[in-house]
Amino acid sequence: MTFRRVFTAAPEDIDELGHVNNAVWVRWVQEIAVAHWEAVAPPEHRLAYVWVVVRHEIDYRGNVAVGERVTGETWVPDPPRGARFDRRVRFAGADGRVKVEAVTSWALLDRATGRLLRIRPEVAAPFLA
Repeated sequence: MTFRRVFTAAPEDIDELGHVNNAVWVRWVQEIAVAHWEAVAPPEHRLAYVWVVVRHEIDYRGNVAVGERVTGETWVPDPPRGARFDRRVRFAGADGRVKVEAVTSWALLDRATGRLLRIRPEVAAPFLA
């Protein structure tokens, strides 16, 4: 299931080169992933579990200036492996050109104990539909 969200570059997102700073792209990757989780996970899962990033791999393909909008989309292409799954993220400008692509690996933790958990099929199902 692909999830989409629009981001607009604010003045504080811009670096000395006049475009969105790399750290902002990382923040947007995290924001869209969390929004996807909140949109599709049932309330009992959101209360019981929390996801943590274990790896980001990001390709920067274009620049975005202040006031420009990008559409972010994210999806989980494959079933989980143990406590982890990979998430794909792509940001495209108004012209449809890809600005940033990422693969991020996430691990599932028990919110109460902080312990790593194997991702059960019912937790993964909303992402793989």
